[in-house]
Amino acid sequence: MSPVLAGVLQLLALMGALALVHRPLGDYMAKVYSTDKHLRVEKWIYKGIGANPNTEMRWPAYLRGILAFSAVSVLFLYLLQRLQGSLPGSLGFASIDPDQAFNTAASFVTNTNWQSYYGEQAMGHVVQTAGLAVQNFVSAAVGMAVAVALVRGFARSRTGELGNFWTDLVRGTIRILVPVAAIAAVVLVACGALQNFSGIHEVGQFMGGSQQWNGGAVASTEAIKEVGTNGGGIFNANSAHPFENPSPFTNLFEIFLILVIPLSLTRTFGVMVGSVKQGYAILATMATIWVGFTALMMWTEFTHHGPALELAGGAMEGKEVRFGVGGSSIFAVATTLTSTGAVDSFHSSFTGLGGGITMLGMQLGEIAPGGVGSGLYGMLIMAIIAVFIAGLMVGRTPEYLGKKIGTREIKLAACYILITPALVLIFTAAAMALPTPQNSMTNSGAHGFSEILYAYTSGANNNGSAFAGLNADTQWFNTTIGIAMLLGRFVPMVFVLALAGSLAEQKPVPATAGTLRTEKPLFTGLLVGAILIITGLTYFPALALGPLAEGMAA
Repeated sequence: MSPVLAGVLQLLALMGALALVHRPLGDYMAKVYSTDKHLRVEKWIYKGIGANPNTEMRWPAYLRGILAFSAVSVLFLYLLQRLQGSLPGSLGFASIDPDQAFNTAASFVTNTNWQSYYGEQAMGHVVQTAGLAVQNFVSAAVGMAVAVALVRGFARSRTGELGNFWTDLVRGTIRILVPVAAIAAVVLVACGALQNFSGIHEVGQFMGGSQQWNGGAVASTEAIKEVGTNGGGIFNANSAHPFENPSPFTNLFEIFLILVIPLSLTRTFGVMVGSVKQGYAILATMATIWVGFTALMMWTEFTHHGPALELAGGAMEGKEVRFGVGGSSIFAVATTLTSTGAVDSFHSSFTGLGGGITMLGMQLGEIAPGGVGSGLYGMLIMAIIAVFIAGLMVGRTPEYLGKKIGTREIKLAACYILITPALVLIFTAAAMALPTPQNSMTNSGAHGFSEILYAYTSGANNNGSAFAGLNADTQWFNTTIGIAMLLGRFVPMVFVLALAGSLAEQKPVPATAGTLRTEKPLFTGLLVGAILIITGLTYFPALALGPLAEGMAA
């Protein structure tokens, strides 16, 4: 079988599996966030944290809950790392330096999972499980809670109440993420992924010499890092490591885990607003961009020049032979179009245009399908922008799902789409202008610029993957990328929740003959175009200096 055909068949199998679970999982999540019943374990948690799960919150209170929870999480994770040398199960590793501890705490709490350290050489079992793995669950649940709050803003009327943050956080964790991750972990263990708490072992090599390897709760960590679109990993090689991703089957299974909740949330959205067709329109937009980017990535990586690349069947540099060009291309697009950041190959070694595709996927806002929760609310913001543009074309007040998109709503949406590009471009410009950050670059020219641009794109968009070749474990990068991650995560949430509150207070507007039908293919095309044009106008100059220049030169 040719490598190209193998890649296409993997993509088709993945699409079939995602289609199979879309409806049942989407309906289940809608029921989770809509029911009035609380599980016994949830009641214990509410009692322990002193929260009343039946109290409705307006958007300022909902936001305060998110910020308070996240601030405590950052502090706890920071202290856990700083005290690692005194903790049991540290495997002899020292405490983490202050700047790196801040960066890692900000990274995992913001669902970014950027790692400026070698996992198997820095973090012991307690930090990995009680710290990082816990944040993999709750940071994902926070994103889902914000998405559900925005959906309620569309579904409700004449009220500013958006639900209860603590209820949404606990339910998302207990009823959705934990069960799915548990099933996934069992599958990964059965397929050969590591799962233990062993110490450091001396392992002999075929060619002589030895290496030191430690164990860990690898399968369970791998499961939630993909299910929660977190990224990161116990080993520095990430999902290219055979202990984390043993075979082509597990590779495809992990891609499935990355995409399954973000895509199924579109069904949840449709059910909660009372029109599944609206959910299908959002799903079609996400799928169009995802399939298009995957096809482009395969084309760039299978298109090769010279006898060596022809014999290899594609651009194999930086890719695992177990997965090949096809599997690596599908994984790269999935992880950068979501907020996952896990990698099974090294994006810096992709072709110039291939590396640009991974970068552009993040710069779209990671909305196709995006991170768990963050992808849905990001896409709904873009839908509001698209409706506004359509309204300007025909001279009508724009409406979406029966809600008028007025001055307040469009200002909040505009602020949302501007904050992340501002962070990326300002920090990239500062790093390129100052001499100290440039000392971390192992490459010069267009590729070196791409390393810097990719790092801040990954941080501000809460992705977490790295272009490689950049030494990010410095005070400058640990601090600035940490700030970019925090601002890129929580400032947009302010605008999303304020928008949700504004929408919930409105009364429904009846549809008329002039109302834009947002469940039709025409709107899907308009939305895809708006996303690509807005992103292109924002990032094209920077992309032209980096991956486009490198790709054209090749």
